[in-house]
Amino acid sequence: MRYDSITEVIGNTPLVRLDPAVHGLRHIDLYAKLEMLNPFGSVKDRAAWSMVRPGLSGAGERGETIVELSSGNTAKALAVIAGMHGLSFKSVTNRMRVPEIKDLLLLLGAEIEELPGQTECLDPSSTDDPLTVFHQELSRPGSAHLHTDQYFNALNTEAHAAGTGPEIVADLGGRAPDWFIACVGTAGSSTGVARVLREHDPGVRVVGLVGQKSDFIPGIRNVDEVHEVGLFDPATYDAIEAVSADEAIDGMLALVRRCGMLAGPTGGAAYHGAVRHLRAADAELAGTGRRGTAVFIVCDRVESYLSYVRQRRPELLGLAPVRNSVATLTDAEVRAATVIDVADAQKWIATERPLVVDLRGPFAYAALHIEGSVNIVDELFDELLRGGLPFGKRQPVLLACPVGEKSVRYAALLTRMGHPDVRSLAGGIIAWRDADAPLVRD
Repeated sequence: MRYDSITEVIGNTPLVRLDPAVHGLRHIDLYAKLEMLNPFGSVKDRAAWSMVRPGLSGAGERGETIVELSSGNTAKALAVIAGMHGLSFKSVTNRMRVPEIKDLLLLLGAEIEELPGQTECLDPSSTDDPLTVFHQELSRPGSAHLHTDQYFNALNTEAHAAGTGPEIVADLGGRAPDWFIACVGTAGSSTGVARVLREHDPGVRVVGLVGQKSDFIPGIRNVDEVHEVGLFDPATYDAIEAVSADEAIDGMLALVRRCGMLAGPTGGAAYHGAVRHLRAADAELAGTGRRGTAVFIVCDRVESYLSYVRQRRPELLGLAPVRNSVATLTDAEVRAATVIDVADAQKWIATERPLVVDLRGPFAYAALHIEGSVNIVDELFDELLRGGLPFGKRQPVLLACPVGEKSVRYAALLTRMGHPDVRSLAGGIIAWRDADAPLVRD
C-alpha cells in the first residue's frame, strides 16, 4: 500500500482474536484491537491528529506553538506531527513519570515544562492549581498557542467515533461485540467507541477500567482522578472496575509471551480486566449453544515501559527481587497501619515533632505543603527503603501523599521493617487542605 503522508497510516489497525488456550474463556471470542500499530505507536495517534489538524493551516505564519497537558502518548504523537509541519511542541505536565517517554520527547525536539500541580492530573475544579490556571490561560481566545486540549476537546472522542468504533464493527462482519472493555484515561477512546457500538446494538455492555487508588498504571486514571476528566461520562459505562499495577503487568506478560503482542502495561490492564470481568458471563453461556464476543484495546507498546517493569518486577528482567517493597504487603498489613486524621496529626506535630515526609512530586510540594515537612518523592522513597530504614527508630514519622493511599502502604512497610512509630495522614494533603489546616508555598 502506498501513502503520501505518514498521517494517512493512522487507523485501520488489526482486530486479532486471542487463543482461548491463553485466556480460558470457552464461550466468548476475545479480540484485541491493536492500536499499538498506529505509526507513532499508540491509540493516541488518532486523537492527536484529529485535534491538531483543524488548526495547522497558518499556524506557522502565526508563530503558534502546539501545547498539550500530557506526559505520555498524546505528547509523543503531537511532537511528531509538530515536527512534520515545522512547528514547535510543548508538553506541560505535573510530573514525567516514565523516563523513556521523556527521553523520546526530548529526542523529538519537544519542550517539556513541569508545572506545580496539586494532583497527578488536571483538576478543573481546583481553581488555585497552577495546572488548572495554565489550562485556562491556554483556552482564552487569541492565545499564541495551538492548544489541543485532550481533556475537553470533543475531537478526541470524534476520532474514535469516526474511526476506531466503525473499524471494530466492520471487522466483526457489520455487528457490534457483546462487550467492549476499555481503560479510561482521557475517556476519548472509550466514549467514542461505545457511542458507535451502541448505535449498532444498544445492548452492548461497556466496562471502564481504572487504576486502584494506590497504583500508577501509565495512561490510566485511578478511581479518584477519572472524575476530573471533562470527557468522562459515567453513563457511558455499565461498570467501572479497578485494576492493580501487578494485574496490569500480569496481563502484559500474557499478551507479550503467549499472544505475540508487544503490549505495554495499559494493554495488559485491559486484557486482565476483560478476562476477569468475562469469566462469570462465560460460565452463564455454558450449555446454551450461544457464543459471545468481546473487544479490548491494546493501547501502546512495551518498549517504552521497561523502567516501569524494572521498578516493580525486576525479576522479569533477570534482576534480584526488590527487598522491602510495598508490592509484597498483605491486605492485613495495610489495614493494620496506623492512620491519623488531620486534627490528631496537628496535635502530634505540635507535641512530638515527628518527621513529616511528603511523598508527592516536587512541583506539587512546592505549590503547597505542611510547614517543616521534607519532600521525598514516592519513587525515591521506594528506592531508599530497599536499603533498609532511612531514619532512626527513635524518630517518629508522619507520611503524607495526595489522598492517603500511598502513604498508608509505606507506613505499613516501615512498620514491618521494625519502625515503632510511623503514621499515615488520613486523606492526605487534600484532607489537610480541606480542613483549612495551614499550608505553605515555596
